[in-house]
Amino acid sequence: MSVLEVVDLKKRYGEKDAVKGISFSVARGEIVGLLGPNGAGKTTTISMILGVLEPSSGSIHIARHHVQHNRTEALKATNFAAVYAQLPGNLTVYQNLSVFGHIYEVPHLPKRIQEVMQEMDLMKFENTKAGVLSSGEQTRVTLAKAFLNKPQLLLLDEPTASLDPSSAQLVRQKIKEYAADGGTVLWTSHNMHEVTDVCDRVLFVSHGSILLEGNPRELPQQHGKENLEELFITVAREPLTLSD
Repeated sequence: MSVLEVVDLKKRYGEKDAVKGISFSVARGEIVGLLGPNGAGKTTTISMILGVLEPSSGSIHIARHHVQHNRTEALKATNFAAVYAQLPGNLTVYQNLSVFGHIYEVPHLPKRIQEVMQEMDLMKFENTKAGVLSSGEQTRVTLAKAFLNKPQLLLLDEPTASLDPSSAQLVRQKIKEYAADGGTVLWTSHNMHEVTDVCDRVLFVSHGSILLEGNPRELPQQHGKENLEELFITVAREPLTLSD
C-alpha cells in the first residue's frame, strides 16, 4: 500500500514553473531518495507535501488523507527533519520534545521522550538548551522530534548534512530500522554514497520534472555511468543527454 501518493503536482511562481506535473508514490516500508541539483524543485515538492506551500494543481495523499482537503489528519501521520528547520534554541532538549509531543498528541509522552533521546544518544543533553549544542547535536534533536509521533511518513531534507561520520552512521541506522518496522521515508541528499547505501529507489528531478527513476545500485549502469555520483553530475549538467 502506498503511504504517499503524488499525482500531477505543479507549482508556478508567476511565469516560472518550479514543479512541472510530477507524479510518484512511496510504499509502506520503502525509502525513496528525491535527488537533483539545487533549484531542481526538491524542497518545493517537500513543502507542498507538508502543506506549507499550496500546489498550483495536482493532488497529494498521505495515508489516504488528501493533504489539501484534510490537512490535519494527513499531517498527524507525518513528520519532518531538515538542517534549516532548527528547534527553538532557548528551550532545553526535553522541553523541545515535550512541546512538539503535545502538538502531535503523542500518548505516554514522558516515556516516549525518554525512548527517542536514548535512540538518538541525547540523554546527556536532556536539560541543555538546544541553542548551545553543536550543529550535529541539534540535527540529532531535530531527528528525535521527527520520530516522536512514530509517523507513517517521514520527510527528510538533507538530514545528515551537518553530521560527523559516526553520527551520520547512527542516523542512517535508525532510519533503516524505522523503515524495517513499516515506516515510509522520502529523503533528499547530495551524498550519493549514502543514498546508494540507504535508499530502495531514487527519483532524479531536473528543472521541476522527474527525469529518471530506479534502484540506486542499478540505475547508473543502465545509463552508462560508473556510480550514482557520476549519474547525478550528468543530471545536473546535461539532463537532456539522459532524456533523449
